[in-house]
Amino acid sequence: MTGASPSSPQCHGTAESDAPGDTSARSAGEGKQASQGVVRGLIRTARPHQWVKNVLVLAAPFAAYAAHPVFDMAVVVDAGIAFVAFCLVASAVYLINDAIDVEADRAHPTKRNRPIAAGIVPVRVAYTLSVTLFLASFAVSLVSSWRLLVVVGIYAAVQIGYCLGLKHQPVIDLCIVASGFLLRAIAGGAAAGLPLSQWFLLVTAFGSLFMVAGKRYAEIVLFERTGAKIRASLSKYSASYLRFVWATSAAVMIMTYALWAFEIRQRTGTNSVWVVISIVPFVVAVLRYAVDVDGGNAGEPEDIAFRDRVLQVLGVSWVVCVALSAFL
Repeated sequence: MTGASPSSPQCHGTAESDAPGDTSARSAGEGKQASQGVVRGLIRTARPHQWVKNVLVLAAPFAAYAAHPVFDMAVVVDAGIAFVAFCLVASAVYLINDAIDVEADRAHPTKRNRPIAAGIVPVRVAYTLSVTLFLASFAVSLVSSWRLLVVVGIYAAVQIGYCLGLKHQPVIDLCIVASGFLLRAIAGGAAAGLPLSQWFLLVTAFGSLFMVAGKRYAEIVLFERTGAKIRASLSKYSASYLRFVWATSAAVMIMTYALWAFEIRQRTGTNSVWVVISIVPFVVAVLRYAVDVDGGNAGEPEDIAFRDRVLQVLGVSWVVCVALSAFL
């Protein structure tokens, strides 16, 4: 009688021999996914969607062209360099800001999802990339001129001060955020060595303050309506005070723009009336933007510009009027 043959252990042996390889492959896959997560987190923290603000570096070259309609490719190249430099330095500021605020962000209902606060990006990695981007922005600035380096350096110093605590100081925080827009506008002129009109600087300065105060006012209104959590510095403001700030800024901006338009007309050889006509779409655009501010719907300026078709038409009309003033 033939006995049952013993079961062969070969299947178990094969499975056991493959286990170390599977574990190694799995570990490698997890490591790759973690690295990809860090890279994606760093990109999110750098906020490339905010780079649209840096088109303000074109403001000074455009204003100079309106006053003296002579095309110079070197000016365009320098403005492009200024744009790249501000993209780099702005991203560096975002990284250092989120790294400094990591503990506070973790206690915030929405900011806790930021890559650094969520633990996706290590704080040390964020600081390292921030320093790298700062140095890169300085190097790019020097490609254009030392004047651009000075502007970028001032922007970096002011924004670091903001990250380290000035953001919690009433009025100072408004001025620092507004200065970021102003310095972008100055950078285009500094890079190309263009003279900047005092009216241009005043329009840019008070226009920046108008947008920043409007955004803060909208946050206050949203808080009063829904009880949504707001930034700590806003607890020291009232809605009436912020309304006063943005209304005053709008008035000064409109007045100085009108003076600037008349100055451009006198300085151009054509004595064109189109730059004076540009006051109309400019004022209407400010009033249109103020509707969003007054309704508490003013978020990021670029978001409003992208979704408001009427505001876009007014902006194009303004550009066309200023461009025509160079030829007619």
